[in-house]
Amino acid sequence: MKTVFTILFVMICSLQITAQERLIVGKVTDADDGIPLPGVSVIVKGSSKGVSTDFDGLYEIKATNTDVLVFSYVGYVTREEKVESRNTISVVLEQDVSELNEVVVVGYRTQRSYAVTGAVRTVSASQIKRQKQKAYHNQLANQIQSTPIQTALQGNVAGLEISKKEASNKGTKIVIRGQAALSNKNQPLLVVDGVVKPYGNLDKLNPENINGIDILKDASATSIYGSKAANGVILISTKNNSIESKNEPLYIVDGMPIKKENNYIVKNLPDTDIDSKVVYNGGDAKQKFGNIAKHGCIVITTHNGNFRLQNEESYAVIEENNFERTSLSPLSTFSIDVDKAGYSNVRRMINNGETIDPNAVKIEEMINYFEYNYPQPTGEHPFSINTEVAKTLWNEDTKIVKIGLQGKTFNNDELPPSNLTFLIDVSGSMSSDNKLPLLKSAFKLLVNQLREQDKVSIVVYAGAAGVVLEPTSGKHKAKILNALDKLNAGGSTAGGAGIKLAYKLAAESFKKNGNNRVILATDGDFNVGASSDKDMEKLIEEKRKSGVFLSVLGFGYGNYKDSKLETLADKGNGNYAYIDNMQEAQKVFGKEFGGTLFTIAKDVKIQIEFNPNKVQAYRLIGYENRLLADEDFIDDTKDAGELGSGHTVTALYEIIPTGVESDYLKDINELKYTKQQNIQDYNDELFTVKFRYKKPDEDKSIEMVHVQKDEVGVPTVDMKFTSAVALFGMQLRQSRFHNNSNIEDVIKMANSGRGTDQDGYRAEFIKLVYSYNNL
Repeated sequence: MKTVFTILFVMICSLQITAQERLIVGKVTDADDGIPLPGVSVIVKGSSKGVSTDFDGLYEIKATNTDVLVFSYVGYVTREEKVESRNTISVVLEQDVSELNEVVVVGYRTQRSYAVTGAVRTVSASQIKRQKQKAYHNQLANQIQSTPIQTALQGNVAGLEISKKEASNKGTKIVIRGQAALSNKNQPLLVVDGVVKPYGNLDKLNPENINGIDILKDASATSIYGSKAANGVILISTKNNSIESKNEPLYIVDGMPIKKENNYIVKNLPDTDIDSKVVYNGGDAKQKFGNIAKHGCIVITTHNGNFRLQNEESYAVIEENNFERTSLSPLSTFSIDVDKAGYSNVRRMINNGETIDPNAVKIEEMINYFEYNYPQPTGEHPFSINTEVAKTLWNEDTKIVKIGLQGKTFNNDELPPSNLTFLIDVSGSMSSDNKLPLLKSAFKLLVNQLREQDKVSIVVYAGAAGVVLEPTSGKHKAKILNALDKLNAGGSTAGGAGIKLAYKLAAESFKKNGNNRVILATDGDFNVGASSDKDMEKLIEEKRKSGVFLSVLGFGYGNYKDSKLETLADKGNGNYAYIDNMQEAQKVFGKEFGGTLFTIAKDVKIQIEFNPNKVQAYRLIGYENRLLADEDFIDDTKDAGELGSGHTVTALYEIIPTGVESDYLKDINELKYTKQQNIQDYNDELFTVKFRYKKPDEDKSIEMVHVQKDEVGVPTVDMKFTSAVALFGMQLRQSRFHNNSNIEDVIKMANSGRGTDQDGYRAEFIKLVYSYNNL
């Protein structure tokens, strides 16, 4: 009997062990070349439990000894593996070549589809037309003005799942990879006429303008379009194809078709940048590259293999400030902005002959790029406040108000010890000469100014993040420079992981009463881990609580993500600059070294109250993404801008005096319940400015007040130049407030406001305006 109980006990224990779930990990690769396969479905057989492999082909799943894992992938032979006692199960999938034997054109080369895309389905314009006719015969034409693209795809592509979006009845959700539906971020990449577009643009396309649609459904698509194609690609060509050039050949550079308006850039590529050039003519070009190459095709490969244009850059949408009636809203509240990236980025676009995205034009950053003759502070506060009122130089019916802050300037040897962590993007997108190579040269300028008491760490990130240099004293400059020299670009971009590691390292070397700062250098093209603007915002808001500040440096173009970098700087208690050449690097790390690295005041807010007896309406020029609610001014929990050593901040208002008629103001009905009663006691005042700021290591704000009398003076040299920069910005943005001014007006104002111009920055601006006028 004892033996029977013992056997039963052992059997029960064995069953419990067998049934106990544990974590199984592994990697899925391609049998042909060993490349990791992202998006592979890994499911516990007979259940709904499953995961998908990440960009590196890795997965984690909980299973028991008796479970069987099923590995499936479109275009590959499905494979099953028993778990048994294994904790690691890595598999190799073979391509199902029996089903794939057609020839397709992808990127810039022609190959058998089993070697390129796993599964390709083409939907032609005629199929879209037939779908529309079918809808008509079903008496649906009166409800469908144009058949959605998704409708044309439905039923024509195997493995394509189309459904209504969960959160809305508007639009549709497309899943190309079947089991990728287990992820909430499974949208395919949308490419229209060779240009990557936001996925939401799919709903806006007019089927009447479609030539054809191609669907790419396997991991090899990522070799052409990168990790963004992990969930498949929808390729759409339109009838008014922006790539097809009238009587000109199609240009394909490093696998990317070039939009026709950028052909001149390709034609002017230096021979030293070109590795190879192949010319296809006539029917050969059309056969290989489709109708867009009917005039021939020129395929170019560059030495760095990463030629890009601005078609993947992203900017936050800016809605220009309108005039506000003082009687209805006398307060204007905003956060200061010392960022200067907007100007150097616009300068890069003009110098490259590019079309300027209006959302890239941030007028406040253009104005604040330049220094002005503000006096150094003399009292207890770390900045001086300066105001000026004059006639608007582009509109005789209005006045211009200039409000300027001058931060206290400290010499480098007066700055506290620094704990700096360089966070450097070394992903594949950083390989261009104007990215990582320029970045390394720029950081060397900073390193050469470090003192013995300063410490530097270096963290890099690509597919993963790692420490390249542990905290090292500034006296060991050769060691720091050597670590920079060894950096090379390659891989995807795990920005979120890099930020976490950099802040962790900065916290470990934290200097109390010192300057603790992470300096992030990147093009902003995050595509692994936390990558959306919202994800990054939450991450940085959490990390700034550590007391570590953040400086953000943008590099390069083509896939430059301005919106992400601005978000990081704003939320990280830091500043943001764009470096397009070594001269700009010298300005940021040389001339403005203290301001770039040392914060003297944080959460600086400005609130202006205009006197309705004097001001009928006002308009803040720029600062659209820095506006605050009026109640935020006295709320110390609300984040605002930071001011560095020696920094200046300038804001301009255009005001319409009381009694002046203006086309910018429309009549409104008289209020029934609220009566406006103007107080006559302050009849000599135009406005009152209130400032709030916190010391870098404190959480309670300090308030300053400045009153401007109703006095209009002759515009100073600085007022003339500031007005010229603001007017140029309004013209670039195609603003309705520039009052039919022209480029000659800008040049005239800038010349009269050039002043001494010791460093030549104002002269450079004037040349830039001339260059833009001649484009």
